[in-house]
Amino acid sequence: MKSLGQLAHGARLERMHASPLWLDHGFRNRHPIAAGLRDGSVPMPSLRDMLWPGGRRVPRAPLPSIDPRPAWLHAPQSGLRATWLGHSTVLLEVDGWRVLTDPVWGRRASPLIGVGPKRFQPVPIALHDVPAVDAIVISHDHYDHLDYPTIKALARSSVPFVTSLGVGAHLQGWGIAPERIHELDWWESWAVPNTGITITAAPSQHFSGRTLKTRNSTLWSSLVVRGPRHAVFFSGDTGLSGEYAAIRQHLGPFDLALLEVGAYYPAWGDMHLGPDHALEALALLGNPPLLPVHWGTFALAMHDWDQPAERLLELAPHAGAPLVMPRLGEAVQPAHTERVQPWWRQGAAPEPAQPPIAEPAPPLAPEQVARLDWPGD
Repeated sequence: MKSLGQLAHGARLERMHASPLWLDHGFRNRHPIAAGLRDGSVPMPSLRDMLWPGGRRVPRAPLPSIDPRPAWLHAPQSGLRATWLGHSTVLLEVDGWRVLTDPVWGRRASPLIGVGPKRFQPVPIALHDVPAVDAIVISHDHYDHLDYPTIKALARSSVPFVTSLGVGAHLQGWGIAPERIHELDWWESWAVPNTGITITAAPSQHFSGRTLKTRNSTLWSSLVVRGPRHAVFFSGDTGLSGEYAAIRQHLGPFDLALLEVGAYYPAWGDMHLGPDHALEALALLGNPPLLPVHWGTFALAMHDWDQPAERLLELAPHAGAPLVMPRLGEAVQPAHTERVQPWWRQGAAPEPAQPPIAEPAPPLAPEQVARLDWPGD
């Protein structure tokens, strides 16, 4: 199946082998994971639990969402704006340029059409209605971050991709031209042409692979998007480690942090943050405004679907953490955000007019493809 991706070879593989993070047959974390993941002291959820979520792991109806297109017609006064589109997909507007993080419009976080975690929250806008972007960042190659139907649709544009070592093999295999792919090791940067944006890969604590046989065959990273006036930290998937202090020292200060807060479980060790560790990581990053991601879209763990949001709302005042928790599709400027409203408690909302891309992705009309290309590129 093409959705499983491709293995790196040739010069790409040689560059991966040259990384200090490559050991023997794959990439490795710099810090050990929690004991529960290694020795089985914490029970693992069953396959049935993961594939058929019950209880309160999914909401009874779609969550409130907003069509962001009217807001996108006007540049943000502060120079920095973020629109959460679900899970870890965020449209960033940084000092006049746009960057899209981990775009996922597919219906399942799975290589199979009818099996695997199904999206319970529709994307608030169709992919072809996303405005022109200057770059797309991909943190790692797991299915809920690297989505085959979405990448196939984006292959018809000319937007550059910035990603971790080895992930480019998947992108190229799915139709992204090699010259559009820029793979980074930790602490490496790439300046986006015709913009003032620089994107830097930074440490994270996670793993990779789209099959059991390809575990850790590509690198995982956090990413920093820096413009002339503002900088945004995007965690990708990661556990808590002391690397956050080094990231702040070398790449900070930050005006916004996108930190993953959902899909965590004790037996998985320090591979995900969760709300408690996200606040610890935020403090190490200098306590910038926090926009939580990686929740409210897929049931990928055993906790209630709204538990990450409720826990953050409980802990943040005591931690002195400035929260930015917009509704799906709500374009927010961190500098202008006031008190968080628990919108997720409002109950069901009508389905958005534009559905997410189905599998396989439908073809785009020429005028729609043009919207994904930044003028002048």
